[in-house]
Amino acid sequence: MLERARRNTLGDLLARTRDRMPDKFAFAYQTQRLNYEELDGLVNQTANKFLLDGMKKGDMITVMSKNSLDFVIVNFALARIGAVMIPINYMLTEEDVQFILEHAEVTGFIASEEYAPVLDAVAGRMEINYRYLMDVSTNDDGELSSWTALAAARNGQSTDPVEIEIFDDDLAQVLYTSGTESRPKGVMLTHKSIISEYVSTIVDAKIDKDDIAIHALPLYHSAQLHVFLGPSVYVGSSGIILQSASPEFILKTIEREGATQLFCPPTVWIALLRHPDFDKRDLSTLRKCYYGAAIMPMEVIKELSKRLPNAKLWNCYGQTEVAPLVMVLQPEDQLTKLGSAGQPILNVQTKIFDDHDNELPRGKIGEIVHRTPHAMRGYLHDPEKTAEAFRGGWFHSGDLGVMDEEGYITIVDRKKDMINTGGVNVSSREVEEAIYRIEGVSEVAVISIPDAYWIEAVTAIIVPKEGFTLMEEDIIEFCKGKLSKFKVPKFVQFTDVLPKNPSGKVLKRSLRDRYENFGKR
Repeated sequence: MLERARRNTLGDLLARTRDRMPDKFAFAYQTQRLNYEELDGLVNQTANKFLLDGMKKGDMITVMSKNSLDFVIVNFALARIGAVMIPINYMLTEEDVQFILEHAEVTGFIASEEYAPVLDAVAGRMEINYRYLMDVSTNDDGELSSWTALAAARNGQSTDPVEIEIFDDDLAQVLYTSGTESRPKGVMLTHKSIISEYVSTIVDAKIDKDDIAIHALPLYHSAQLHVFLGPSVYVGSSGIILQSASPEFILKTIEREGATQLFCPPTVWIALLRHPDFDKRDLSTLRKCYYGAAIMPMEVIKELSKRLPNAKLWNCYGQTEVAPLVMVLQPEDQLTKLGSAGQPILNVQTKIFDDHDNELPRGKIGEIVHRTPHAMRGYLHDPEKTAEAFRGGWFHSGDLGVMDEEGYITIVDRKKDMINTGGVNVSSREVEEAIYRIEGVSEVAVISIPDAYWIEAVTAIIVPKEGFTLMEEDIIEFCKGKLSKFKVPKFVQFTDVLPKNPSGKVLKRSLRDRYENFGKR
């Protein structure tokens, strides 16, 4: 009983918010609007139905759906019974989905109608005990006859809270990394990891009960789920759930709902700025704008500040393995520290290490490492990679950075994205920042491609702005005036779109594969 009185899990935080502000508007999704009393009741009904059907603590349950109110309900219902939620990136290939299901030893599916057939198709000989359909009131589809409509199933169930023995450091979720470099890895996050991160986020990202937040990025991803939605529920703010990050719909929703808070990765911010509705919609209510999940070009930050004068900007940096936030650049630092990822947040200690795991002095480039209760328990079924990631008692991020005398950290590159050309290292980010200063450039990714002479040739892949015509020789000539000679791109290629994962990160491995023979022309 002592442990129950002291417990702090994902399910507990929603119960506390319900008690503090039962009538507060919690979420809107399409035509649905719920206050915290109603949200908590649906979570309890769902949890009670899961238990009635035999689901138990420790069961591995995958969730595959675009954003919806049911996604939020399921997130907290699974936490309340101690089941482990495994949200799946719906953009993955069937091969990768099958890998995750088998690797995690999943025993239950929760999915929207769109993705239920995908899960059935790859389940193979796996023993799946539960199949629930989200976002439908009934299930009349013969092809999905083995699936139960979640809304109908929970209807009539008790709204009383369930009482399951769950501890703070029990496993809550397994989030699979996007797999841009290799097979996805299962990141094990406990209730303690996640809630420690929520507390840090609330303090340093200034999440407040008066916020009206738009949740448009995929909720299966840790950035939207654990930096914005979860902390918002913790403090009792209001949220508008959008099924996808459509620029037109985001802009329309900001105006209609009077939204005050928005998070987008750089690619979505760029799409918003380029959309014809940006200057037509009333965006004056926006007060808090967050960017992260990938490096934001400094020219885009300047443009955002100019075109959203009422809003303050925060840069949020982290990765799934740390639940995911570890550093924030505050609004007051956007001008003086432009381009920096900021400083470590409340529950994080960060250092810069060399290749031998020795701490480097300020101003030297090395790997960013952390000590934090946000950190994952490890990689599921992979003790070797876990030990490597936590060698020396620090979590090794794989990102290269430099810390200045005031403790602000600038991300130089991913270790795997550094380009070794002619024996000299080049940061792809530095070259990208230079190219973004060209007026007609909408997006750019700088990669290495094999080259007989340089071994790795600096190559720029550029998406021009609409109405602009760019030439390779003009790009190279501009870079010669901004960069050291060895950093200037050897090749330039133009394209209509850069491949990205749903969190907005450019898939540089895909680009390297696509253009690997470009230097042999």
